[in-house]
Amino acid sequence: MAAWDLTVTVEDLGPDAPPFKISVTSDLHIGGVILKLVEQTNQMKDWSDHALWWEQKQQWLLRTGWTLDKCGVHADARLVFTPQHKPLRLGLPNGATLKMRACFSSTVFRTVVGICRVLNIRHPEELSLLRPVEEKKKKKDKDSSEELYDLTDVPLTAGSVQALYNGMPAHFADSPKTEAVYKMLSVSLPSPAPEAIAKLYRPASVVDKTHIHTRWLDSSRSLMQQGILENDRLWLRFKYYTFHDMDPKYDVVRLTQLYEQARWAILLEDIDCTEEEMMLFGALQYHIGKLSLSQDMVSSCQGMDDLESALKSLEVKMVGDGNSTDILDNMTAPELNDYLKIFRPKRLTLKGYKQYWCNFQDTSISYYKSKEDRYGEPMQQLNLKGCEVAPDVSVAGQKFCIKLLIPAPEGMNEIYVRCENEKQYSQWMAACKLASKGLTLLDSSYQSEVKNIQTFLSMQRCNSAAPAAQTDDSINTHSLVSPRYHKKYKPKQLTPRILEAFQNVAQLSLTSAILRFLQIWQALPDFGISYFMIRFKGSRKDEVMGIANNRLIRIDLGVGDVVKTWRYNNMRQWNVNWDIRQVAIEFDGNINIAFSCVTADCKVVHEYIGGYIFLSTRSRQQSDTLNEELFHKLTGGHEAL
Repeated sequence: MAAWDLTVTVEDLGPDAPPFKISVTSDLHIGGVILKLVEQTNQMKDWSDHALWWEQKQQWLLRTGWTLDKCGVHADARLVFTPQHKPLRLGLPNGATLKMRACFSSTVFRTVVGICRVLNIRHPEELSLLRPVEEKKKKKDKDSSEELYDLTDVPLTAGSVQALYNGMPAHFADSPKTEAVYKMLSVSLPSPAPEAIAKLYRPASVVDKTHIHTRWLDSSRSLMQQGILENDRLWLRFKYYTFHDMDPKYDVVRLTQLYEQARWAILLEDIDCTEEEMMLFGALQYHIGKLSLSQDMVSSCQGMDDLESALKSLEVKMVGDGNSTDILDNMTAPELNDYLKIFRPKRLTLKGYKQYWCNFQDTSISYYKSKEDRYGEPMQQLNLKGCEVAPDVSVAGQKFCIKLLIPAPEGMNEIYVRCENEKQYSQWMAACKLASKGLTLLDSSYQSEVKNIQTFLSMQRCNSAAPAAQTDDSINTHSLVSPRYHKKYKPKQLTPRILEAFQNVAQLSLTSAILRFLQIWQALPDFGISYFMIRFKGSRKDEVMGIANNRLIRIDLGVGDVVKTWRYNNMRQWNVNWDIRQVAIEFDGNINIAFSCVTADCKVVHEYIGGYIFLSTRSRQQSDTLNEELFHKLTGGHEAL
């Protein structure tokens, strides 16, 4: 075969070094090209991490056994011989920036797995990388350089389980510098100054929230293929809101970073919450901040108390109480019966709540005019499967309402249910939450759901018995509540309210406080929804699609109301027409929807839906092995198949 010249630039020799010309034939394999190139450089060094990058085609030539002909490389190709691992500047959920090596040649999915292994974060499939939002820069801030935590010297380890030394992974124990990095990762950072918070990007509307999700990188392509260069800045964030197998003993970094992401979502008004909830979030942050300051190094025994109690409850579940009458009781399906007030805000009517006798059975609420009529036909039966449930509660005002959005052929029916007291509210709210997922009162999680709601309500209660400290100079209210409440109240009004809420959480340990914060965050109605601007097939107007871990939500842009929800468990199939970039989904009952994405690439939406379905396949037994092939099949689109 005829020999021809191939042009290769060696990146390590500097930008001004001339490219090498190598005489090759089309049947020479990639490994042979690298060998000839290394011999020509006359440099004795370790080239094992280097590989060839084909600039025009934007692809790596990693298969060293393939010939140039098979790869399609001809004389006009410009190749670059470059390291596969390069430094990246990673913005973490807690706002710190970490400089570390990452793999630029493997898929982003695998790169994130490598990053999480170094940072000691389990279940890396829940995280991903996105391009950062530009901060508002003032002219006088030009010289302010951010503090960088450097981990570039730490080797990317191959093993998945790491040796612990003093409660931290061994590779962090090498020097005081790396120990400081681990402390930054595993202990909550003090709140920044209000001026720093003001500079951060805050979404003003649901349209703004759609922009952040257009920035996710494609998990099935490499960093280089997506135009990311050495020392570029990316954000590492939790992308999927299903957190598998959280264990305080092993997940110190994961818990802390998740807490930081939740805390910033609340402070920057990325997720809405009521005033009482905001005061409780403020109190928990204040408590966590105080405990974090007093902590030198993360002690491994914090999680042990929680673990002990978890094992005890597990033991009770496994063994069960040896009472045979329980079995007979369980044969009859449990139900709830009580007088409740119901309000259906039909347009143009001013009628308020009316009292009915309500019966909750399976996943439905039936209501009757009175208790005596309960054996006849109900006035109406509401099937809650697939509905949206949101609390409308004010503990101080003794208002305990449940807002239900129930799927109907033409959209969603809105219904409010008002309970008399906390106990009644906890039972009915827990029942509605389970019913929306298709579960009944027989489900084992019902009692714990009731208990969680009661705990949450008791934390919002005013603790009049304990005299609260009305002032505390160390408290910086501006970094504990979102800007909306700074405009509404002065700091001297906020301080006593936060300290009052603090009375209810002051006895919690650090881990328990973080877990409680995450629990309340997960109970917010808008939790875990990622928004995208879309346009339905045949429609001329833009709408918003919310993607959550169990459903898709159609939102009207004009009013911001939920128009319709579709659950994944009713989904038959979904596919993408890559030519016209349109997502089509088929649900049970011959329901078909098709839409195109306005601002994001439809690959991002496809990956979100596939990602959530992939995460739902995880089980406790095989929690350490990741089925990467299945992930790419569900999220990768036509390239993966």
